[in-house]
Amino acid sequence: MASLPGTVVFDLDGTLVDTGPDLTAALNHVLAGFGRTTVPEATVKDMVGHGARKLLERGLAATGEMTPALIDAGFPIFIDYYRANICVHSRPYPGVERALDALAAANVTVAVCTNKPQGLTELLLAALGWTERFAAVVGADAVPERKPHPDHLLTTIARAGGDAAATVYVGDSITDVDTAKAARVPVIAVSFGFPDRPVESLGADAVIDHYDELLAVISRLAASATWSRDGAPA
Repeated sequence: MASLPGTVVFDLDGTLVDTGPDLTAALNHVLAGFGRTTVPEATVKDMVGHGARKLLERGLAATGEMTPALIDAGFPIFIDYYRANICVHSRPYPGVERALDALAAANVTVAVCTNKPQGLTELLLAALGWTERFAAVVGADAVPERKPHPDHLLTTIARAGGDAAATVYVGDSITDVDTAKAARVPVIAVSFGFPDRPVESLGADAVIDHYDELLAVISRLAASATWSRDGAPA
């Protein structure tokens, strides 16, 4: 296989894991408590990407009045419900674990950079049996600036022991693409996640439709980069 980067960093929701059903259940639990109509999962997936508070804000706005006071009242209800039901229906996307195993076999370090809170991220990874898979896991509240600020991704790379010059980022949204571009890291977008616009319009360096394509696409990106065969900058 062609050269691979030393590090591959992944977004979580909509990239590694389809968390849509459980996020939808948590949002609708809050909305129902406020006497609102519920929101379908397809709509909720368009609202994901900037953290739980923004998801609640968007859910409230889509169903009626949205005020800071309502967000403040609903947020702890959302978090408590979601924490208790974080992996009822959430599942890894097809081929994810094979891809992670293949990267590990190729001595590529993997990490997670997500706008999900750190505690919820770790809880979800534990529920999936993934606690030991990643060299670094950095949630939104574990850094001063969250995505799309490049420091979130650059901090994740550093904590994983990587080099931004030999890293690829994988995500599903314009937030992920903007983050990677700001950090000057090549980015792959998945077509099956939670984008709020057509994936082709995100501006990613490549798009995959299935995780079985991941290593080949990374290798193709590497062909135009300066990585050596061990993943270090040449």
